[in-house]
Formats: sequence, C-alpha cells, structure tokens
Amino acid sequence: MDRKLMISAVTKFLAGLVLLALLIFLPAGTLAFTQGWIFMAVLFLPMLIIGIVLALKSPELLRKRLNSKEQENTQKGVVISSLLMFLGGFITAGLSFRFGWLRLPMWVSITAAVIFLIGYAMYAEVLRENEYLSRTVEVQEEQKVIDTGLYGVIRHPMYTATILMFCFAPLVLGSVISFVIFLAYPVIIVTRIGNEEKVLEQGLKGYSDYKKKVRYRLLPFVW
Repeated sequence: MDRKLMISAVTKFLAGLVLLALLIFLPAGTLAFTQGWIFMAVLFLPMLIIGIVLALKSPELLRKRLNSKEQENTQKGVVISSLLMFLGGFITAGLSFRFGWLRLPMWVSITAAVIFLIGYAMYAEVLRENEYLSRTVEVQEEQKVIDTGLYGVIRHPMYTATILMFCFAPLVLGSVISFVIFLAYPVIIVTRIGNEEKVLEQGLKGYSDYKKKVRYRLLPFVW
C-alpha cells in the first residue's frame, strides 16, 4: 500500500470533516443540531467506506479522485463557484437552525437523507464502472470511452449522482434557505459539462460517436 497516498487520503478526509463541522456547527451556535449530525453521518461514513475500498482495490483511481487541480480556465471558475455555493449553503444552514429561519420537520430530513444515500450509491457504482474517473477535466493516457452500465443510459452519471446528493443535502440539514442556495449546483454542473465535452471530443477517440449513441447528458429523455 502506498504510504504517501494513504497519508494524503486520511489528511484530506479529516480536514474535510473538521472544516464542514465548523461551517455547520459554529453558525448554529451549538452541537445540539441533530440534522447537522445526520448530514455529517450520511456524507462521511460512505466516503470513508469508499475510500477504504479504493485504497485496497484501486489505489490509482483514489489518487485521481484526490487530485483537484484543474487545468482548464472554465473549470477553475466552476471550482470557485462551487466553493462559494458550499460555503454560503452550509453556513446558512447553521444560521437557519440558530435563528429558526424556515426550518423543515425531521421527517423531511430523514427522507432527504435516504435520497442522499441513493445518490451516493449511484456515485459508488460510477466509480466501479469507470477507472478513468478523474476529479479534474482531462484526457488521460490510454483512456477509453466507457459506454456500458449507467454510461449506456446517460453520459455523465457521476454528475447526476452529485446533483441528487447536493440538492438534497440542505434538506437533510432542514434549511429551506440553504436549499435555494444549493439550486445553483445544477447550473454550475451544466457549465462544467459544456466545457468537459469539448475537451473530450478534442482529445478522446470515439467520444463523438459515443455522444451520438447516448443522447442524454444527465437525465434520460430530458437533457
């Protein structure tokens, strides 16, 4: 097992956990924020399991998922926009709990948590299907077009999974205002896809034919 890779993975996992906890619970002004703990659990427990599985079975894919340095200028803008959305959405969720702004009942949060986990399961399946699934937009050496499984239905199943997850994340946290902020996420993803497909068409052999074969990007019969 690659010691350097493991240190990097554990460090980023713990840093993400601590940062998100601060973003949620500091604005909330208390640790007695049940919906906040539910969200932390449904986000980080599957992440830990997936990370362990990748470290044992596919360390190279784990390495790609840990690399977040974008080369494309458009994608750098996407990253900044996503960061601002996440910061605003999570801080607002904490503040909403603290001041009672448009709170949702617990049954909504539980239902949203189940849907969030369904999105996570879809994300895990995409990781299983696509060994080239880098976190950044790029064409890798010897990369091939994947057109089976979920990729035989839509061209970007990973983005569909993350839209499902992060549009329901603020509902897990019980915040209507945070949900409105997170509605920016599908718009950000559509921008990312537009640039990503240009890069893939230019650098990945067979991608143009794949686009003709699989017409829909995110949702069958819609787009």
